[in-house]
Amino acid sequence: MKFYTLSFLAVALATTAPVAAHAAEGSEASESELTESQEPIIVEGRRPEYGAKSTSTATKTRTEIKDVPQALSVVSEQQIEDQQLRSVSELLYFVPGATPSPGEGHRDQIVLRGNNSTADFFVDGIRDDAQYFRDLYNVDRVEVLKGPNAMIFGRGGGGGVVNRVLKRSSLGAYREVLGSVDAFGGVRFTGDFDQPLGAGVGARLNAMYENGDSFRRYVDLNRYGLNPTVALLAGPDTRIDLSYEYLRDRRTVDRGVPAFNDEPLRGFDRTFFGDPERSFSRADVNLGTLSVGHELGAGLTLRNRTILAAYDKYYQNVYPTGLDETTDVVSLGAYSLRSDRANLLNQTELVWESRWGGIDQTLLFGLEFGRQKSRNERRAAAGSTATLAEPTVERPLVFVSTPTDNRTRAGIAAFYMQDQIRLSPMFEIIAGVRFERFRLSVDDLRPAGLDLARTDQMVSPRLGLVAKPRRNLSVYASYSRSYLPQSGDQFATLDLTSKALKPERFDNYEIGAKWEPVPGLLATAAIYQLDRTNTSAPNPDGSGTVVLTGAQRSRGLELGLERSISHRWQVSAGYALQKAEITETTSAAPAGREVPLVPRHAFSLWNRYDVSDKFGLGFGAIARSKSYASVSNKVILPGYARFDAAAYYEIRRGIELQLNVENLLGARYFPTAYNDNNIAPGAPFTAKASLRLAL
Repeated sequence: MKFYTLSFLAVALATTAPVAAHAAEGSEASESELTESQEPIIVEGRRPEYGAKSTSTATKTRTEIKDVPQALSVVSEQQIEDQQLRSVSELLYFVPGATPSPGEGHRDQIVLRGNNSTADFFVDGIRDDAQYFRDLYNVDRVEVLKGPNAMIFGRGGGGGVVNRVLKRSSLGAYREVLGSVDAFGGVRFTGDFDQPLGAGVGARLNAMYENGDSFRRYVDLNRYGLNPTVALLAGPDTRIDLSYEYLRDRRTVDRGVPAFNDEPLRGFDRTFFGDPERSFSRADVNLGTLSVGHELGAGLTLRNRTILAAYDKYYQNVYPTGLDETTDVVSLGAYSLRSDRANLLNQTELVWESRWGGIDQTLLFGLEFGRQKSRNERRAAAGSTATLAEPTVERPLVFVSTPTDNRTRAGIAAFYMQDQIRLSPMFEIIAGVRFERFRLSVDDLRPAGLDLARTDQMVSPRLGLVAKPRRNLSVYASYSRSYLPQSGDQFATLDLTSKALKPERFDNYEIGAKWEPVPGLLATAAIYQLDRTNTSAPNPDGSGTVVLTGAQRSRGLELGLERSISHRWQVSAGYALQKAEITETTSAAPAGREVPLVPRHAFSLWNRYDVSDKFGLGFGAIARSKSYASVSNKVILPGYARFDAAAYYEIRRGIELQLNVENLLGARYFPTAYNDNNIAPGAPFTAKASLRLAL
C-alpha cells in the first residue's frame, strides 16, 4: 500500500502547474466535427452535465438527440465519475432496456431488447467486437442505442449497440489525477493530462491502474491501460487525430453459483465454486486509430477513420455445471479457450449540407472496408465434482483438443447513403440504406483440411419520420433492419449446415417522443416491436436437417430522463416494461419460452444534487422484477431493489473528496446469469472512497 500511496503523490506533485479550466473534454465535438479546435471554455459555477445534447453516432452526422428517431441513452464521463462506474456491466444497469450478462466471467456481454450479444460494441462508431472487458478510464461518454441499425453500424446489432466515445485532445490545458480505494482492499488510479504543444497541436494522455479484490473469495483482477492521443490542426479546415491504446487485463474467471430448487443457491454468495487457481483470463488489447476530417467548402465535409487493432485473449476455467439436490454434489466442467483477433477497418464518408428547392438536406455517402482475422482454439478437460461442504477445490487438469481449432478470415465491403430532409422547422425525414458484402472463410485445423466459406450480401434500410410540434418536443416513428450471419457474433466457426443458411434478420418498429420540459433536461419515451426471424430450427419432417423457421419477438416501453433539472441537480433515470419470447420454435427452445435476462419491469435512478458550491449528495436505485436465468425457463432470478448513495466535498479549488456506497441497505440479490448454473450474486454493502486533484 505504501508503494501505491507514494506513486500517487509523485504523480500529483508532478502535475501542479497552474492551468486553465478544462471545458470540452473532447466531448461535444465528435467525429463529425474533426476540424473544430475545441478551445477550452470557462463556465463559472457549472459542472459538466450528464448526458449529451447532440451526437453523430446514431446518424453519422451532427444531430441533436431529440431529433434522432431511435431510443438512445447517453452516460457521460461526469456521471461515470460521480457513480464510480468501472465497467460496461455496471453502466448498463442505468440504461432502460439493457441487462448485462456475466459473459462466462471473462468478457463484456449484453442483452438489449431481448437480444444477447458478445460483439455489439463500438469505439467512436467503429466495430470493437473482440471478447474482453472494456474499461471506462478514457471515455468521454458511452452511448447505448436500442434497436437494430445496420444502416449505420453494419451486420449484427440486433438489439442495439454500445458505443464508447473516447477522449481526444481539446488543444487546451488540463490535468487530473484520481485515486480511490474500496472496502475490499482494491485500489485504482487514473490520470488525464491534456496539453497544447503549440499552435494547432495538442496531446492528451489517459492512464489507469487497478488492483482489485472482490467480495467473492479468491477473485481478483489486475489491469492497466494507457491511451495517448495527438491532435493536429493542419490549417483552418483540416483536423488530424492519432490515438493508441494499450490495455492489459488479468483476472480470476468467476462464474458464480449453481441453482437449487429452480432458483439461485442461497447462502454461498462469497463462495467460489471450482478451482480459482486454474480459472483465469489474460487479455492484451492494442488499438490504434487515425482520423482525418477536412472541410471542402460549399457545405462538403470529407472524413476518414482507420482502426488497427490486435486482441490477444486466453482464458481457462473450472466452473459449476450442476448441483444434485439430494446428495449436495456439485458437478464441475473445465475448458480453456484461445481467441486472438486482428482487425483492420476503414470508413470514408462525405457529408453534404445543402439546400434544394428551398428544402434543407444533409446527405451522407459512406464506404467501409475491413479485414478481420481470428485464431480460435478450445480445449476441454475431464469433468470432476465438489460438494457444498467443500465447493472450492484444487484439481489437476489435462486439456485435450476439441473440434474448435481454426483460423477465420472475414472480409467486409459496404456502401451506405442517407438523407436527412428538413421539409420545414416542424418536420424531418431520415432515410438511408446500406449495401454490405460479408465473406467468412474458416480453415479448420481439426479435422485437418476442412475449409469452408460463405458470402452474404445484405441490404439494410432505415426510415425515420420526426415531427416537432414545439421547439422542445419531437415525436417520431421509425423502421430499421439488421442482419446477423449464421456464423454468429464471433464468427468462430462455420459448418456444412450453417454454410447453407442465410443470415438471421432483425426488424424494429418504433414510435417515440423526446421532450425538454425545462432547458437542459431531456425526457424520452419509446414503444417498440422487434422481430428476429430466420433463426435455425429442426426440420419438422424429422429428417434431421435444419430450416430457418424459428422466430423471436420483443415488445416494450422505455422511458428515460437525463441531463440536468437545474445547474445544481443532475439526473439519470429510466424505466422499461418489456416482454421477449420465442414465437416460433428454434434450435434453442420451443415456442412460448421467454428470453432470459429480460425482467418484465426494470427501473433505475441516479441523481446528484449540489447543496452548495462545495458540498453535494448523490442517490440512486436499481429495481428489477424476476427474470429467467436461461432459455430453459427452469431457474428464476428473483426480483430485487438496490439503493446507492454518494457524498462529494470540495476541500479547496481543484481538490475533491468523494465517497460512494453501493447496496446501502445490504440487499441480497442475483442480478444476472450466464446459464442455470452460472448465476452471479450481487455485491453486499460496498464503499469506495476517492480523491480527485484537478490542476
